[in-house]
Amino acid sequence: MRGMRSAAKQPEPQKRSYAMPLSQSVKTLWPYLMQFKVRVLLALLCLIGAKAATLLVPFALKEIVDSLDSGRQALLVLPVALILLYGSLRFLTVFLGELRDALFGRVTEHAMRQLGLKVFQHLHQLELSFHLDRQTGGISRDIERGTNGLSFLMRFLMFNIVPTLLEILAVAVIFSVLFSPVYALITVVAVALYIFFTIYVTEWRNKFIREANQADNTTNSRAIDSLLNYETVKYFNNEQHEAKIYDGFLASWEQARLKNRLSLLVLNSGQALLIALAVTALMYLAARDVVNQQLSLGELVMLNAYLIQLFLPLNFLGFVYREIRRALTDLENMLGLLTRKPAIIDATDAQPLQLNGADIRFENVSFRYQTERPILQDLSFHVPSGSKVAIVGASGAGKSTIARLLYRFYELEAGRILIDGQDIRKVSLESLRRAIAIVPQDTVLFNTSIRDNIAYAKPDASAAEVDQAIAMAHLQDFINSLPQGDQTQVGERGLKVSGGEKQRIAIARAMLKGSPILVFDEATSSLDSASEQAILKAMREVAQQHTSLVIAHRLSTITDADQILVLQQGQLVEQGSHLQLLAANGRYASLWRQQAEQSD
Repeated sequence: MRGMRSAAKQPEPQKRSYAMPLSQSVKTLWPYLMQFKVRVLLALLCLIGAKAATLLVPFALKEIVDSLDSGRQALLVLPVALILLYGSLRFLTVFLGELRDALFGRVTEHAMRQLGLKVFQHLHQLELSFHLDRQTGGISRDIERGTNGLSFLMRFLMFNIVPTLLEILAVAVIFSVLFSPVYALITVVAVALYIFFTIYVTEWRNKFIREANQADNTTNSRAIDSLLNYETVKYFNNEQHEAKIYDGFLASWEQARLKNRLSLLVLNSGQALLIALAVTALMYLAARDVVNQQLSLGELVMLNAYLIQLFLPLNFLGFVYREIRRALTDLENMLGLLTRKPAIIDATDAQPLQLNGADIRFENVSFRYQTERPILQDLSFHVPSGSKVAIVGASGAGKSTIARLLYRFYELEAGRILIDGQDIRKVSLESLRRAIAIVPQDTVLFNTSIRDNIAYAKPDASAAEVDQAIAMAHLQDFINSLPQGDQTQVGERGLKVSGGEKQRIAIARAMLKGSPILVFDEATSSLDSASEQAILKAMREVAQQHTSLVIAHRLSTITDADQILVLQQGQLVEQGSHLQLLAANGRYASLWRQQAEQSD
């Protein structure tokens, strides 16, 4: 079946060379931060307040312990005041942190929305060849993980990495001033070793994260591909075959995740060992100084509180760095889509297409999808304004390619295409495509109602305009036979309606667009004889007011064409009216006789 992938062949993982450095991520995030300057400033003030409260908590705890230990219990006002201060500082630490997140939440959510929209729009700007080669499931996962990665980066890069490093520096200074430089030295060395170990191992782990992401993409792509081809799977009783292939992908994903988990074990264990050694050394020094009466009991408690306060964020900093690297890996795939430049774009001096009858000319057009396989070779023909020209030929002769080139889905290898004397490469894509309505051979519908699918051609169309398109496509009887009428849901990719009904919906949609040029790419190929005659009648009515290009397989559907072009291996071998071509007794006459014999 056309367009369906082989179930036996597993899709190759997409190779991506795009890697995002931290500087690039900051450059990416900065414009979103600047859109909400006031919110960002208030969030930063909350951050500063929360960190100040955090640093004061151990001082308050020290004063409480020393006041009780010094036999000053009789002065109850002092401990009560300190306890109230301690509780207030604890509350402010949490409250200001939550307030910061609430203020900044709007910034991250808006950035996710804007970047997601930007990628979505960019994907629609990419050329047809990209979408024919793409793995939809993998791309959707890239976008999902990328937007989540952006949110993580914006929150944690700004509010965790830099503030935690500043907090570590402040604690080192406090240790040096209140205790001795040895305490500060041990702290700084431990932090430096911790950061170096975290960065080194995380970079090593990154290849496993990428491998797991790619396995996840490939698995998801295979699942979606199989489900979209549900009927084909059933036709060939290949449920177990599909399950076997899918399980193979899942096994690869499982192995990638296992490597990821084992490397995480190495990272977490190494971080825990460094923290344990540093805490043990510092607590030993502090306990010795208390025994030697060089430190008070309150100072020992304060040191312990600072150690907890220091190494918990430091441990969290390791987690944050790991997750930032993961977020960068996730984000780089999505931003990699944005770095792909569309192959088909407007010329720098492109002007809107000026229509004056919609006369079409192909002049010495050559084109190939692959270098070793030419499709069209030095093709020239003329479609006069208001005429109906049909293109026929064997499968693979290049008939549908002509429609794609006219719509500028691909660039020509040589030659040019003119509409009313204007080279389509020099007019804007928007105006060119607005002037052409196409009824494709393989019609795919949105999973909405019949009416919505028709109205998609012109979202602002009135009800009367939609009804007129329905009538012209001879859809009314079919719609009236449905319990829900034109509100009937067509299902994903239009699977709930027959092939003929889908094509009539597509014809109604093309008619509603109201373009001066109509292209019918084997538009009656899935219709029965009665429906075909009804559609042909509608097509003849429309052709009187439009320039029509009809790509046909059944020659009986184009006998009324003003001109028929016969293609063979990408070259024009015959041209003329139906009667002229029969009289010439050439390729067209041979095709006519073959189809006549098949219909007998």
